Amino acid sequence: MTIEPTVNGTRMSLDVAPQELLLDVLRERLGLTGAKRSCDVQVCGTCTVLVGGTPVSACAFLVVETDGQEVTTIEGLRDSPGYDRIADAFIRHAAVQCGFCTPGMVLSVYAMQQAGPADEHTIRRELAGSLCRCTGYRAILDAAAELVADGSVS
Repeated sequence: MTIEPTVNGTRMSLDVAPQELLLDVLRERLGLTGAKRSCDVQVCGTCTVLVGGTPVSACAFLVVETDGQEVTTIEGLRDSPGYDRIADAFIRHAAVQCGFCTPGMVLSVYAMQQAGPADEHTIRRELAGSLCRCTGYRAILDAAAELVADGSVS
């Protein structure tokens, strides 16, 4: 079947099988390798991309569901206004170590920014599906809070 998503601002026409996963198409056919394969069961967040502005686990998201939708990967976000502010906050708070989880975390924080101010409880809930094996979470929470806090983060 043919689908027409917009990937990182570029309208595409893709011939796909109904069972193809978004992660496979992004990585193997489009060469967008920022989203990583890890758990394959939607619990680690390394494959997070935005579909219609909402974070999704690309490892379990059928590519056919992106027909007519905007798909944003870390490669696309990198070229957008606001990316530098997020990257700067992650660096200043030492929220980046090995970098494996970072693209998914950054996309999730970007989506939170678009939704408006959030308290620490909301930030924790929105990042709950993203696992980091290196930093612990305080640095990531601090970076996210700087970017989306409504003033109630302790």
